Amino acid sequence: MAEIIQHKDSVPESCLGKRLDQTLAQMFPDYSRSRLKDWILAGSVTVNGEVQTRAREKMYGGEIIAINAEVEAEVRFEPQDIPLNIVYEDDDILVINKPADLVVHPGAGNPDGTVLNALLNHCPELEVVPRAGIVHRLDKDTTGLMVVAKTIAAQTNLVDALQRREITREYEAVANGIMTAGGVVDEPIGRHATKRTHMAVTFSGRPSVTHYRVMEKYRLHTRLRLRLETGRTHQIRVHMAHISHPLVGDPVYGGRPRPPKNATPELLAMLRSFKRQALHAAMLSLYHPITGELMTWHADLPEDFVELVQLLQEDNKLNAQQEY
Repeated sequence: MAEIIQHKDSVPESCLGKRLDQTLAQMFPDYSRSRLKDWILAGSVTVNGEVQTRAREKMYGGEIIAINAEVEAEVRFEPQDIPLNIVYEDDDILVINKPADLVVHPGAGNPDGTVLNALLNHCPELEVVPRAGIVHRLDKDTTGLMVVAKTIAAQTNLVDALQRREITREYEAVANGIMTAGGVVDEPIGRHATKRTHMAVTFSGRPSVTHYRVMEKYRLHTRLRLRLETGRTHQIRVHMAHISHPLVGDPVYGGRPRPPKNATPELLAMLRSFKRQALHAAMLSLYHPITGELMTWHADLPEDFVELVQLLQEDNKLNAQQEY
């Protein structure tokens, strides 16, 4: 079965002087360079509305690049009976609350057992929708809300809305360190120079903006509410690590646990055993892709996140009593 791949974005200034194929590789890192080059040669790439078949064409920054390619699915994904926590569903969309330890889309190391396989089981008609209707992803161990399109029309509209930044996604997180006020991290994100599975703040990356505000301060940690303006891979995790406040438990960007002095044994154990990033997609708001109705959903914090927050709050109280 053929899948339609559609992307549209402006060339960042950091691509000044780069070839078209190099620019595409930077802008769309989810696809291999060979596949991107094949799309160029096949006439599936336009620059400022005109088909461009020369991979060596130089870019200047600011051009509008669009990909509209049809590819045969390399793998036929199988439906699997994996439970889904469905928050909302109608004829066009469904919203799920994803648990930790569940990959969204099959890939290297995770050929099945994913959200995609579960969606195909729950809704077999998603077989004809690219990526089984998945519009955006959450990392394997990030919990919370995701919207899925049940039709191609709904998916097209939602992808366009996401690119226009008309879908609001808010997260809760616990970060290491004491943060005194909210702010904005406006730093480009791209592939790490040497660790290809990692992302990093890099001059050649794509524009990335994360807004955050302080919800609660603990002795050596801060509970945050964050809003994505863009949606890059690992964006919140990379941005918070970049400003020296990595998320608690982050196995890639977080470093070792950082307990406060004289922490209770329970808090010490929790910080040492929290092996995933303390990050939860708590709110999702969008205009329904077919009816145009504004819809908003909220997802309660998962149990491990709740327990972490409670222990940090208790640590605050115990410390305040001792000081008194």
